[in-house]
Amino acid sequence: MHRKTIAAVILITMTFAHMHSAAQAQDRTRAGALIDQKLREAVERKDVPGVVALVTDRKGVIYQGAFGVADVATGRALAPDALFRIASMTKPVTSTAAMQLIEQGKFTLDDPVEKYLPEMAKLPVFDSFDAKTGNYHLHISSKPITVRHILTHTSGLGYPFTSAILRDFKPRAGETYPDGPLLFEPGEKWWYGTSTDIVGRLVEKISGQKLEDYFRQHIFTPLAMNDTSYNVPQDKGARLVAAQQRDGDGMDGAIVKQPVDPGLTIAQPVGGGGLASTASDYGRFMRMLLNGGELDGKRVLKAETVALMGQNHIGAVSVPALASALPRSRDFTFVADGRDKFGLGFLVTTDHVAGKRSAGSLSWGGINNTYFWVDPSRAIAGVILMQYLPFADPKALAVHDAFERAAYQLADAK
Repeated sequence: MHRKTIAAVILITMTFAHMHSAAQAQDRTRAGALIDQKLREAVERKDVPGVVALVTDRKGVIYQGAFGVADVATGRALAPDALFRIASMTKPVTSTAAMQLIEQGKFTLDDPVEKYLPEMAKLPVFDSFDAKTGNYHLHISSKPITVRHILTHTSGLGYPFTSAILRDFKPRAGETYPDGPLLFEPGEKWWYGTSTDIVGRLVEKISGQKLEDYFRQHIFTPLAMNDTSYNVPQDKGARLVAAQQRDGDGMDGAIVKQPVDPGLTIAQPVGGGGLASTASDYGRFMRMLLNGGELDGKRVLKAETVALMGQNHIGAVSVPALASALPRSRDFTFVADGRDKFGLGFLVTTDHVAGKRSAGSLSWGGINNTYFWVDPSRAIAGVILMQYLPFADPKALAVHDAFERAAYQLADAK
């Protein structure tokens, strides 16, 4: 081929490549601006007081934004590095710690928990409970609770806000139940409760370390999650978002500050909740999962362990959209009722919804309306942090939905 012809072909190819790259950049800019718009509009409508959101792929952050206020009483602006009490988003961290110990052969998924925590043996189970009189009848469980049960919320343990029985239960004089009674025999159902607190106790017993120390040494330091802890250092206290709540029982009440802000320290950290973190730090945790347990050359879990955690571990049992039993939470409408499954520390999405996460995605949230998802199929993850009650507030879930849809538009524009 003539040299001039070759040069012309190269020039045309380079021109088209440049045009394609420029078009992609414009698409990414538009998609990022769309996320900004959705979040800003939610704050301007006063649907939520403030929100920080982040989207990451395997390589790094592809979007981050902060809008609104960190404290409705003072009007303090919400910054991207704001610290949120992420509550039950602690659970995947605790589950990660347990899986590290399983990798080391310290225990197995099918071990009875009572082997390591004898107080978990022979727990009582409700046969009946009379809501009017408070009378109840219990029997001793015929099955041991296993490590798999506590990692999947199939142990029978519940929360008072997810169970009217536990909400109203008052033990008879002389009876004490530090754990339980169980709502059902282990393995029979899925029910959201204190199971991950037991996972935390197991991690402490086997490792010989307090959760704060174990997490820092084996998870937070390797992942450079420098702003994640149970106890917030004094010099970071000003970054902590205020505790807030929607006023009244309806969906249109104003967001007001709670009478008492939680302190910087937590007397007794538990596996089921309590961590403070930032969107950036939790983004690093999610990116570790997207990369099969490794981030920036630091391995936290084996790739096969991450894959195992994302599988269905409850068999034919399904996750119900639980009805709330207390005002601090709305019903679990974010769950695909009776279809979603649960892995080892995560909700596992069964149905793909167009424009949103893929089937097989992992997710969960915290009671103050903090949420995340990890989509291994699309190699994308997102976290959205708000800080007010009640949990699963419809307006918070609507912001989450708009954010997630815009995040996938951004992923498609990459």
